[in-house]
Amino acid sequence: MFTLQIEHAVKDFDMWKAAFDRDPADRAGSGVVAHRIGRPVEDDRYIVAELDFERRDQAEEFLAKLRENVWNSPDVAPALSGSPQARVIELVG
Repeated sequence: MFTLQIEHAVKDFDMWKAAFDRDPADRAGSGVVAHRIGRPVEDDRYIVAELDFERRDQAEEFLAKLRENVWNSPDVAPALSGSPQARVIELVG
């Protein structure tokens, strides 16, 4: 199992969540089998998202899709603030 971890600031959580729920990158069609969203308790304008995939290549391709089609578009990602930090990790235990 591989997880794409994403962290970034948001202008407004509810606006960000609405955009996430619209699913402009087609999570299910891209191989996401589960996801989790969290926020630091002291900062409601920052999110941590984890998206699980069966294969590493699916996670890497989805990350590329986010960078090319979502994060660079204010229309698609209206609540994004700053540059997201992302990495693919392998679950080992």
